[in-house]
Amino acid sequence: MRYAFGFYLVVLALFSLSASAFAGERRHGLSTFGDLKYPIDFTHFDYANPEAPKGGKLSMIGTEGRITFDSFNYYIRKGDPAQGLPYLFDSLMVRAYDEPDALYGLVAKEAELHDDKKGVTFYLRAEAKFSDGTALTAKDVVFSIQTMKTKASPLYRLSLRDVEVVEEIDPLTVRFRFKGNQTRDLPQRVAEMPIFSKAYYQTQPFEKGTLIPPVGSGPYKIGPFKAGRFVTYERRDDYWAKDLPVNKGRYNFDELRYEYFKDRAAEFEALKAGVFDLREEFTSKDWATKYDFDAVKKKRVIPATLPDDRPGGTQGFFINNRRDKFKDPRVRQAIGLTFDFEWTNKNLFYGLYKRTEGFFENSNMKAVGPPSNEELALLTPFKDQLPPSVFEPVALPPKSNGSGQDRRSLRKASKLLTAAGWTLKDSKRVNEKGDVLTVEFLTFSPSFSRIILPMIRNMKTIGIQATLRLVDPAQYQERLKSFDFDITTQRYIMRLTPGVELWNMFGSRAADAQASYNLAGIKNPVVDGLIEKVIGAQSRQELITACRALDRVLRAHFYWVPHWYKASHNVAYWNKFAKPAVKPKYDRGIIEYWWYDSEKASKL
Repeated sequence: MRYAFGFYLVVLALFSLSASAFAGERRHGLSTFGDLKYPIDFTHFDYANPEAPKGGKLSMIGTEGRITFDSFNYYIRKGDPAQGLPYLFDSLMVRAYDEPDALYGLVAKEAELHDDKKGVTFYLRAEAKFSDGTALTAKDVVFSIQTMKTKASPLYRLSLRDVEVVEEIDPLTVRFRFKGNQTRDLPQRVAEMPIFSKAYYQTQPFEKGTLIPPVGSGPYKIGPFKAGRFVTYERRDDYWAKDLPVNKGRYNFDELRYEYFKDRAAEFEALKAGVFDLREEFTSKDWATKYDFDAVKKKRVIPATLPDDRPGGTQGFFINNRRDKFKDPRVRQAIGLTFDFEWTNKNLFYGLYKRTEGFFENSNMKAVGPPSNEELALLTPFKDQLPPSVFEPVALPPKSNGSGQDRRSLRKASKLLTAAGWTLKDSKRVNEKGDVLTVEFLTFSPSFSRIILPMIRNMKTIGIQATLRLVDPAQYQERLKSFDFDITTQRYIMRLTPGVELWNMFGSRAADAQASYNLAGIKNPVVDGLIEKVIGAQSRQELITACRALDRVLRAHFYWVPHWYKASHNVAYWNKFAKPAVKPKYDRGIIEYWWYDSEKASKL
């Protein structure tokens, strides 16, 4: 629905009032724009079963794609951390998975936003304790935030850079003060940070990777493990917060066990053999063709598709704009025309995917059609710096005839290259200096070659000299950190309420910062200006409008070749679990809310 511009300003003013209406008030929860679904006297989340029995074990393959581990510190860059480590640590507040960004009290019973919106005060529960029996106090919160700001990985340090002061007011009260103008999301950000034991880390250096199990205050502690093979987490019977409303029906398994395998084929065979209980399938061919084995036919193993309402992620071939040969958007657009998604989806993915169109796919933040009046209000001041296409229906990836070599798309790509100064000479594209247009795809995954090689063949058809470089994972990471590539594949997970992380993905300041996530090397003042609008939004409607405008501009410049997405999780599990009637909207819900069903298990 569109509004006249004047009416839109009135709507924004009303939204801004509602967002700041709760400043100075102690509340049981926080959200970016003030709205909370659950009242102060709620007993449990709607997607949790408060009567779920405790017990049993869940063994699984994690979803982070890790094939080994050598550290129990999840928050530093050194080493390969084990999966599941966040379950060791509580935070001030915990997310509700059926709201975009709402948090409710865990260690903190209440939170109070400051009147100037430059800070927040948390009031802690006196009963909070670490696993060694010591009290969790404001000193531990202060220590944790200061440690994350100075010693954690860059991603955490960046997100906390505008936390100016964190101080203990008394043992159960901690106050944060923020600096700058981009502080909207900081109350929630600090509320979700893990809380460490200050006393423990006075004897254990935080920045050092170690396999010594740390002291935490969360629902699980580390049990038996073997580095690179498996790690287990044992549910704590003495967990101080097990009866809080946010934890009712949560953490039902007595043991969580993460298994590690070197390749997916071995994982699949181990699932069939019952070595572990649950695995999410990420290979579309395998999901379409392999889940018909005997245990599936007898309903001993259940293949299930769980809906996923989170943004679909920003995955694609990112083109390194730092290199002169890619600075012309017509060259980047031509490269995109050589990728035949329709052929790939049919022949390699068994039709299981949809084409990604925007940077905020599978959400209402994605731009569609021509810009709305509200988007035009943000875009028009930049009109002289933008291509005319921004003000037309939003750029969409080409749709091919599915042949794998769509002549129409390749002819268009050829015309774009010629217009950009890359002419054909002896079947090669050269510029006026005689330089040949070369493209190297960098990857560490052999499975991606089946997707890249058909694209390379199409590139060679129009004169681009393209190659594939397969390197080991360590070399791949180092080359990404120094931006030593032409084109590479990456996926960014977009939050339901995007914020300061956008600077690291698309902001000019990150383009030359080593190890940043701005792989495309985007240096665009309009993009920077729109990121500021996203971060500064004072209502969800303002946020949606700013994200759509940003999406429109990014797509118009062809910084990437968009891949594909699937708004669901494909999981297979041995039939010995039960789950609540309602799935959380924004999470799989498996580890935290399913439970072991002894009756089902006995039938196996």
